Amino acid sequence: MFIAELDNPSKLLLGGIATGMGGGLALFLFGMRQMTESLKTVAGSSMKSLLAKLTANRFTAALAGTIVTAVIQSSSVTTVLIVGFISAGLLTLSQSIGVIIGANIGTTITAQIIAFQVYKYGLLMIAVGFLTDIMAKSSKTKQWGMVLMGLGLIFFGMELMSNAAGPLRAWPPFIDAMQNMNNPMLAIFIGAVFTAIIQSSSAATGVVIVLASQGMISLETGIGLCFGTNIGTCMTAVISAIGRSREAVQAAWVHVVFNVGGVVLWMFFISQFADLIRTMSPVSEDVELSAKVVANTPRQIANAHTLFNVGNALIFIWFTGPLARLVNWLVPVAPNPSGAAAKYLDEFLLEQPAMALDQIRRELVRMGGFVNDLLEKTLDVILKGNIENIKILSKSDDDIDRLHGQIISYLGKLSQQDLVVPQPKTLHEFVGIANYLENIGDVIDKNLMENARKRIASNIGVSPSTMAVLRPIEQEVLQAFGQALTALETGDRSSALEAIESKEKVNQLADVATEHLAKRLVASEPNRLTAFKIETNVIENLKRLNTLTRRIARTVLIEEGKSSSDDLKTEIRIVESKLDETKPTTDAQTLPETKEQNIDTE
Repeated sequence: MFIAELDNPSKLLLGGIATGMGGGLALFLFGMRQMTESLKTVAGSSMKSLLAKLTANRFTAALAGTIVTAVIQSSSVTTVLIVGFISAGLLTLSQSIGVIIGANIGTTITAQIIAFQVYKYGLLMIAVGFLTDIMAKSSKTKQWGMVLMGLGLIFFGMELMSNAAGPLRAWPPFIDAMQNMNNPMLAIFIGAVFTAIIQSSSAATGVVIVLASQGMISLETGIGLCFGTNIGTCMTAVISAIGRSREAVQAAWVHVVFNVGGVVLWMFFISQFADLIRTMSPVSEDVELSAKVVANTPRQIANAHTLFNVGNALIFIWFTGPLARLVNWLVPVAPNPSGAAAKYLDEFLLEQPAMALDQIRRELVRMGGFVNDLLEKTLDVILKGNIENIKILSKSDDDIDRLHGQIISYLGKLSQQDLVVPQPKTLHEFVGIANYLENIGDVIDKNLMENARKRIASNIGVSPSTMAVLRPIEQEVLQAFGQALTALETGDRSSALEAIESKEKVNQLADVATEHLAKRLVASEPNRLTAFKIETNVIENLKRLNTLTRRIARTVLIEEGKSSSDDLKTEIRIVESKLDETKPTTDAQTLPETKEQNIDTE
């Protein structure tokens, strides 16, 4: 109705402004997304390492959050990293609050850059970034080119918005609207709604600075709008946490409490805050008064945005403990998932491959814990268990199978992301480890439990002397598996090598046990031949379990030393060749056929 009442020149003016502002904003948001995605790919691991090193206390955590967000220019990505650390148990909720506080400071860098009006370099950066992308051979160099291109799109989008907004200074309806926005509460509300719609506080702040650069809004109005952007950006965190893990929801609530609380602290002192900013900010003295206001206000708004977030950080950094308790009350503890449900595989983390791979490692270690529990019970069930015991172990293997399926599915989704060296290799190795763990469960369920069923059906009792020679094999297999699991969790090379070297001891113990069983063939016991077949089959399957264990250790050792994998492979070959010279074995040739297609022969 309003547009219909306008004359044709006004309609044309409004259409041109809408096109320029809309197109500029779209380029800004696209450039921000492109820059963020590329930075996540090439710098995600470095940012993750920085967070891991600087989260010892609340102050260094805030510094880490500031640096990481200033580089990546996305508090959402920083939140993803935080969620991963909390899920992994490497970061407490109180420590994560420090990072989130620092992340808000990091987002002010964009406003400072925009306030310097470096728009003219946008097209040059787009050209250089594009040429780098199409000419570079390295995938990492290509991603850096996309980073530069994204930054250029941000600058070019700001230039388009600035040029489009110019005519608004002489358009009466817009002037009236800006005068009505002198109410701080209205400015905060508009800033919050606009930011919630476009899902980027950096873009919203950029638009505010563009309006200020055209002399359309006062410093007080600009400050109110910036306060609103801090509230509106919480919507991004809340939406991203829907359906996510408890840690993601907690991080979102920390974001909400911190941002909204900060605005509430300052919203009644906007006039005084504006006076402080005018005093602190440099001014242009060589221009007339009206031009001076236009020249100074963008810089003052950027400074206000920075001081507001730094001030909030200095206030809230002392209350991380109470904030953590409040968030724990708002988001109650959820029950731990069962063995059949993945605990760490949050799809929210797929956008950060380095963190997703860390979480997959933790899930593999968790799966290995279930497999270890199965191993510890297996021999007892074989030697003296009943049908009910067999059913319980089979149920445990079913849970392991389901967890294996979830891990493989998650790895498949991760493989569709933009991965950089050595991430594809690590992903492939994790697939192998998941399969080896699942194979161990299958050997127990399909082979060893079948021996237990035969023993029960034939009413065979295992002699104490036979138990005495089988136990050492079981203990050696368990010890080697524990060492492989430790190597997977911690990257400890010595544990991996010890697991690989277990082959000789297992084969020696197996030979002793087999010789004992051969001597007992002449024992005057019923079903002695059947018992001999069952007991020798148990020995062979224990050796198969050890083979799979050694393959896990070997994969972990190569993965941990990927920077010098050829040397590591040589080291492993030397260890295993010595073992083969000591005692040849055919255990690698008796692995399950259906799920061992990708296991290379040892």
